[in-house]
Amino acid sequence: MTVKPAIRRRDVFSSLGQPKVAVMLMLGFSSGLPFFLSGNTLGYWLRDAGTTLAAIGFLSWVGLAYSLKFLWAPIIDRVDAPVFGRLGRRRGWMIVSQLLVAAGLTALSVIGLNAGLATVGVFALVVAFSSSTQDIVVDAWRIEAASDSDELGLLSSAYQLGYRGAIIVADAFILIAANHFGWRISYGAMAVLMAVGVCASLVAAEPVRAARAIGSKAETPLWTGRGFIDAVVGPFTEFFRMYGWLALLMLAMISFYQLPEFVMGPMANPFYHDLGLSKDAVGAVRGSIGLVATLVGIAAGGVSTLRVGYLRTLIAGVIIKILVIANFATLAHTGPDLRVFGAVMFADNFGIGFAGVALVTYMSSLTSIGYTATQYALLSSAYTYVGKFAKGFSGLAVERLAVGRPLIDAYGLFFIGAGLLGVPALVLCIVLARAVRESTSTPAAPR
Repeated sequence: MTVKPAIRRRDVFSSLGQPKVAVMLMLGFSSGLPFFLSGNTLGYWLRDAGTTLAAIGFLSWVGLAYSLKFLWAPIIDRVDAPVFGRLGRRRGWMIVSQLLVAAGLTALSVIGLNAGLATVGVFALVVAFSSSTQDIVVDAWRIEAASDSDELGLLSSAYQLGYRGAIIVADAFILIAANHFGWRISYGAMAVLMAVGVCASLVAAEPVRAARAIGSKAETPLWTGRGFIDAVVGPFTEFFRMYGWLALLMLAMISFYQLPEFVMGPMANPFYHDLGLSKDAVGAVRGSIGLVATLVGIAAGGVSTLRVGYLRTLIAGVIIKILVIANFATLAHTGPDLRVFGAVMFADNFGIGFAGVALVTYMSSLTSIGYTATQYALLSSAYTYVGKFAKGFSGLAVERLAVGRPLIDAYGLFFIGAGLLGVPALVLCIVLARAVRESTSTPAAPR
């Protein structure tokens, strides 16, 4: 199934007022908001309280929920949500997951860090699990609600805009709020912002394409043998039937694509803290320069995907990602210079936006209607397998590198190493591009 992304920068922004695209923008915001609140931003809060880097790194393992979401995605595909199921399968699960995210953030806001790391970890896990569940159903809705390949590209870009906007809020503006009002109030405000997603879920139209594709299989209960096999095994067998041996290469490439970003993520905010940058400065730069760079990166990624194709854009994206993450070592060398910090933030956010829209659109093009939630959960889980596990050791790596040298120098070496972790993804992208070009036995292989 090849998607021809007809997304130009002007198309994305001029279409934001369309009901379906506006809903997608809001759902993207709701999906992106909790992501850092159980990870990187929580790490800043913990570092403020004097928590060790090793503990912050290990606590980031709550994000493994994003890597394992394919395990419960079949339930999302085949079972109506409790209480809200009458709204439709996709909309019902959206609201349930969004309310659970809000509940987890509220709990973190109420208890703070006084209850101990174990309790904080439990509620962070609730947020991560509920957020990953929301991602399953929002991704399924995005793919199923698109009427054609052009609209899929448009919705994917709108999703990225909303998602990255939420990342700015949860990773930048919250620092300014925390500096003036405290972390607990700031987390409470994030819980309230989940209302954006709930409102979008209420006004969204329930997609009907999946029901038509599944047909009589949807009537087979999940707990029966036939229903279980179709819901759990069917998506994977269908995926490998469509792409053959290339499926393994695709999954391997996707698994390593986000590795540099994942590994450096837990140490970014502690790095700013230890470097001496204030929360106001970090938040202001991220919310201004970072936001502009993200939008430019998303637009550039969409245009590149249109003009040169998915795989060439993915190759360019991983090269950019290697460079911009290693570039954090520049900041470690210069110290808390706001001009250098602004330049590093612009490059980083541009690279993330560029690579992100290419990866999301590429993975979306690989799914089959009828198994959307489970197949996309498999693909989006794949790019977290290695990274989510490896990032748990990020704090330990910095502490080991700091033996015999200043901590800031250790951070610099760490960021260079994190950037170089993108080399395996680069090699796999090149191999995949050549394999797809040479393959004649898989007509569904994307260009």
